[in-house]
Amino acid sequence: MPGIDNLDRLFVITAFLFQIVLIVHFALRRWRFDSAIRYGPIVYALGGLAAVVSVIVALGGKSWSQWLGGFLYLVWGVFGYWIEYVKKIEWRSPIRWAIFGPYLLLYLATVMFYWFPLALIWKPLWYIYAVLFVVSTILNIISHQRPADKKE
Repeated sequence: MPGIDNLDRLFVITAFLFQIVLIVHFALRRWRFDSAIRYGPIVYALGGLAAVVSVIVALGGKSWSQWLGGFLYLVWGVFGYWIEYVKKIEWRSPIRWAIFGPYLLLYLATVMFYWFPLALIWKPLWYIYAVLFVVSTILNIISHQRPADKKE
């Protein structure tokens, strides 16, 4: 990655870790559902770490496009944890639009604000992230299609 500083590196590492964590979580949810439920809160809790990274990046003078993702992750993580683990609301099936809409919007906004700034740092990172996003999206979709013998 030519000509990037340590704050750019920190952003890139955080962005890729976010996507990797999602891939692992969605794979667990598909093939080891109990493990995904047990470790699911960690996915949301990492939003706190992402927000700390965003503070560092912002204080370092980077563009808002590089620090917004971490704060969005924190909001998505708090919202998701509250709905799923505190309130234990079943909102996916059937879809409860009052929850699904904000959840999806926060999730996609987080993804986009980790993904799009990568092109400003080094264009090949954007393409690599695109591949990871496709993988995570496919795993996310199929993880909601539970086999008949493994009902939730």
